[in-house]
Amino acid sequence: MPVRKPSTERQRRLGAELRRMREHIGMTINEAATVHRTDRTTVSNTESARSGVSSDRVRVWAANYRCPDASYIDALAEMARERGPHWWDEYRGALPAGLLDIAEMEHHAAALRSAQIMHMPGLLQLPDYMRGIFAEAVPPMSPTDLEQHVAFRLRRAQILDRSDPPPCEFLVHESALRMRFGDRRVLLRQIEHLLRQAERPNVAVRVVPFRAGGFANAGSSTLYACGPVPQLDTVQIDVPTGVTFLHAETYLVNYRSVLDRMRERALEAGESIDFIRQVAEEI
Repeated sequence: MPVRKPSTERQRRLGAELRRMREHIGMTINEAATVHRTDRTTVSNTESARSGVSSDRVRVWAANYRCPDASYIDALAEMARERGPHWWDEYRGALPAGLLDIAEMEHHAAALRSAQIMHMPGLLQLPDYMRGIFAEAVPPMSPTDLEQHVAFRLRRAQILDRSDPPPCEFLVHESALRMRFGDRRVLLRQIEHLLRQAERPNVAVRVVPFRAGGFANAGSSTLYACGPVPQLDTVQIDVPTGVTFLHAETYLVNYRSVLDRMRERALEAGESIDFIRQVAEEI
């Protein structure tokens, strides 16, 4: 396979999984190259996503690594088989690569769980609300960049309109319902939109009210994308340096726990809708 640059998060994840599979049985790169009847450069470039890999090669390497999990292997082979271009590739070079990786992750997710503290969930935002958020960006965005970010986020939201949309659970803290990005009318329209989106059969919006007290991960935003098999789940978090993706098993276990603990503090879906309406009346 030819060397490619730059790789996407999904491609890097596939390479990382092949590396983990090799390391799990204690095989070195040189030993793997011998078993695969190739050279160590090919193994190294594949694991680091500097070069592509076919689905057939994924299956051969998995067999050589004696991996017994057929569902896991099928999912990895599908990752290798599925190629673009996709709609987010239109933005390549114009927006940070991490944003495109988020869109790709959402596109392939079997389910999505989102935790939001100060903002409404990105997939459920209206354009004017988005503009209010992006207007606070550091460093400031130009008007053109701001509108491009709005258009991109709206395209991401179209995942909810697919014929097979993923099940989505949005955990929203009360502070996000009350924080104004834009004026009062913008916030009211955003809340009304949130209520409409909550009527979708695949969307569950659950509110964590102030009275629930503190909870895990209160200071950040988390998106947990469920893969076709649990080993391929991905956590995406926003940090001051940009978008970060986590997929080591320890991270997955910890973030599942974080979301589960926050969920325990959240109101049930029906109660959450009533709570959102009450907040709207108070604004």
